[in-house]
Amino acid sequence: MDPKADTPHAGPDAAPRKRISRRATVVGGLVALLALAGTGWLAWRLTHPTADAASTAAGPGGRRLPATTVGVATAQQATIPVVLEALGTVTPQASVKVRPQVSGTMDKVLFKEGQMVRAGDLLATIDPRQFEMALLQASGQRQRDEAQLSSARVTLQRYQTLLAQDSIARQDVDTQAALVKQLEGTVVIDKANEGAAKLNLGYTKVIAPVSGRVGLRNVDVGNVVSSSDANGIALITQIAPIDVVFAVPQDQAGELQRITGSGTVMKVSALDRTRSTTLDTGVFASLDNQVDTTTGTVKAKARFANSQQALFPSQFVNVQLLVKSIENAVVVPVTALRHGSNGDYVYVVNVAEHTVSLRPVTRGQASGEKIVIATGLQAGEQVITEGADRLKDGARVVLPGDSPTGPGAGAGAGGKRQRPGGKPAAAASQPASGSDAAQPPQRRASQAQAS
Repeated sequence: MDPKADTPHAGPDAAPRKRISRRATVVGGLVALLALAGTGWLAWRLTHPTADAASTAAGPGGRRLPATTVGVATAQQATIPVVLEALGTVTPQASVKVRPQVSGTMDKVLFKEGQMVRAGDLLATIDPRQFEMALLQASGQRQRDEAQLSSARVTLQRYQTLLAQDSIARQDVDTQAALVKQLEGTVVIDKANEGAAKLNLGYTKVIAPVSGRVGLRNVDVGNVVSSSDANGIALITQIAPIDVVFAVPQDQAGELQRITGSGTVMKVSALDRTRSTTLDTGVFASLDNQVDTTTGTVKAKARFANSQQALFPSQFVNVQLLVKSIENAVVVPVTALRHGSNGDYVYVVNVAEHTVSLRPVTRGQASGEKIVIATGLQAGEQVITEGADRLKDGARVVLPGDSPTGPGAGAGAGGKRQRPGGKPAAAASQPASGSDAAQPPQRRASQAQAS
């Protein structure tokens, strides 16, 4: 059988149909390539603004960089306090452990734990009977020796009369005179013993040596106490006024010494652990006479009245020492100051041109979120506080309050980026309405067949 007999007979329109189908395929591919090229061009234009856009600035090699949105602040004149902060320890001016001076049985305890006492107040008593007996014995010994001394003196006077009459040997007179001297020394010893007995008797009354607060008592009535007891009877701590000891850097010790020597009073504040509450306010008292070589600091002391008793001995507090105040200082936020290879600098805003200038400055004292600019900046000038990492000298910026279509906005009318010819970039990938390129390939093939 002939294989060609089963093949459909090719009509007269077969060749034109194949040419139309091939043409439609080529046209569809060209349309797809144009659409892809238009999309790529639009993406490039969105990421690479036009050279004449108002929101661009020249970059390396002449390339234009987009404007940067920044935050600004105005340099102001203010009084800046110079504050030295340190960690301090509350130290009482006097802390005395009360111990008995004599041994004996505790007779009375006259204080309460935590009581405020004054110097000279009676705290406790020890059984005084044995000391009273010792005083009586010392007094009797003194009186006996004084009687013997009086008799010896009378005898010596008689011997001296007989010696003047040449009725007695001089040796007897000299012996009697030596006896008088001996008895005089004995009486002096007796008086000392009597005084010691009186002193011991007085020690049976335990007196507060300083004013302050009494701690927890360590003995009770009936206990036998002595001067060798390690714990003593109680601890008295003077808490008003009270001191705070803290360390200052050795570099600032000279200035503190100079200010103290001039008679200027420096205020000191004691804050709690969280720095949220001021416990008390005092004055700077003194500075130590040597530097601690291990830490490079010098110990300093501040004195507080502690009228509210907010400071406790051995308490840790945060100390703020007001060294001085800088008047009419030019201050900016700390975030405006930057540091480069050539030193400190700030970016100053040229408001009319929407550009920035890099200006070297000299930093001063910092106080919280503000820092003093010693040189290089005037009050009233605006500096960059946010977005400075993306800036260079002469760069254009978008300032707070600028409209989206204003200088440096980088957009056309209506907020859309435009092509150089004025048409929106989004229309670059859309062919003209009614053209063959805008029709599907099947429709174009049908039209060609009909023709």
